[in-house]
Formats: sequence, C-alpha cells, structure tokens
Amino acid sequence: MYKTIEFKARNELDNALAETVSHILAKAIKDTGKASIAVSGGSTPKGFFNLLSQSDIDWSKVTITLADERWVPIDSEASNTRLVYENLLQNKANTAKFFHLKQGDELTDETLADLNVAARKTLLPLDVLILGMGEDGHTASLFPCSAEINVALDETNDAVLLKVQPKTAPHQRISFTYASLITSKNIFLHSCGEAKKTVLTKALLGDDPFEMPIRAFLQHPSLNTQIFWAP
Repeated sequence: MYKTIEFKARNELDNALAETVSHILAKAIKDTGKASIAVSGGSTPKGFFNLLSQSDIDWSKVTITLADERWVPIDSEASNTRLVYENLLQNKANTAKFFHLKQGDELTDETLADLNVAARKTLLPLDVLILGMGEDGHTASLFPCSAEINVALDETNDAVLLKVQPKTAPHQRISFTYASLITSKNIFLHSCGEAKKTVLTKALLGDDPFEMPIRAFLQHPSLNTQIFWAP
C-alpha cells in the first residue's frame, strides 16, 4: 500500500519530511531510549538532510545508516557515506552514531557476515527508512538487472545485507535486503522531478517487482509506504 503526498516545491517537501522524521525519531527515543534511520544517496536528499540535521532531538541516541552503499573509498564522489557526513552528520546531528556499511577495502564473505550480525543487533527494526528510486525502478541497490535480484527481493531471506553487482550501473554495492527493509516501522519514498514522477506512474501501473523493485514496497498489502514528491 502507499500514500502519495505532493508538494508545490522541493523546499516544502524537505521541510515537511524533516519535521515528520524528527517527530518519529524523538518518539522512538522517548519510548525505547534509542532510534535508527536508514537514508539513501543521490542529490535529492541534500536539502532534507540539512534541515533534519538542525532538528532539536537527542541525536546522541540516534544511529544513522544507509539503505545501500557503493564499495568505493569514503572520499570518493560516488560515496553515499561521504554525502551523509557532509550533509546530515552536521549541526545538531553531529553527535549521532553512524553505522558504516562500507568497512575495509574488499567486500569479502567474512566482512559481509560480520556486518550482517552487527546490523541485526544495532539497527533492526529501523524506525525510519528513506528510500530513493532510480530511472529503472531500483531502490536501495535492489537492481532489476542484477544477478542477485531474486534473493534480494525474497521476503523469506533471513540475511540483513547482501552484495550486489548491477549490470547497468558502476561499482559493487552492499545493500539491505528487501526482507530486512520491510521490517521498518516507517517507510518513505523521497522523489523529485517530472522524470521520476513518470517512473513512479509506471511502477504503480504494473505489478512485477522484478521489473521495477520499488513496486515491492508500493504494492505490498501490509506496508504503508509514504511517497513524498515535488517537481
């Protein structure tokens, strides 16, 4: 299931999403003493990150991670980790903890196994998940072109994280699995621009998640994915 909220401008979307997410995180901290959030990369969330980083919550009790990451050096322009450090782990949010998906030079089976254990213990279930969406309908690093797509979208998969090697995009990736992402308590799709709205319309008109993985979130009968879109 999904709910679409459209805004007239991106700054209005950024303000609304930052306010909504900060309230969720604050409530989680009040109720459980901690909160967790997974965000996505790209240029779209920069304004949202900046506003969220100024929220007056106890950031020392928040753990931030990424829905997926490219296995590149952290100082690379392709690094989502760098994006988060430069735009979200700032201002009041500079006291938040960051769970690194990219650890070490090589994504070995041993590294992946260790990260799975740590992520399960530290992060799940996520209080907030912010998804993005590619032109091909991928989300996180659940790419329709990848050899890993079947296991990535398997709702019975007990892995938290997996390796992904997309055929239509550069870099090896590490990504949360669909099975782990759908345990999130609050799921948002953050999307901007007319091109993305065209992709979203196509996703909503079809029902094959292996063609467009974002469909798995939008059309799941018991999920409530909130779509925040602006031109």
